[in-house]
Amino acid sequence: MIAQECQVILFKPQGSIDREGGKALSEQMATVKPQRDQLWVIDLAEVDLMDSSGLVPLIKGLKIARQSGCRLVICNCSASVRLILELTQLDSVFEIFDTYQDIFTIAKDTSLVVSA
Repeated sequence: MIAQECQVILFKPQGSIDREGGKALSEQMATVKPQRDQLWVIDLAEVDLMDSSGLVPLIKGLKIARQSGCRLVICNCSASVRLILELTQLDSVFEIFDTYQDIFTIAKDTSLVVSA
């Protein structure tokens, strides 16, 4: 089995991911040059609200990541954010983990080795 090394890029939006918060997240993601085998993590632990306009940067980020050979995952969703993802059926599009640590525990099971 060949282990794949990857670089972790962590995004930690805060507050609300609405039109303004979504714009800030989009701008933050635009500063990262996607490279093959990067792992993009969007940690929503400090996000208390997300509306439909907040979904746009998530979807754009996923599209950019996939086109570049990156993997984008989401973790630490509040109940209200998870509900938005479920209602829009995006919970079946995104890889969603309960905690940040779960990404690496579960990822090891899929032969993904993360370099420190």
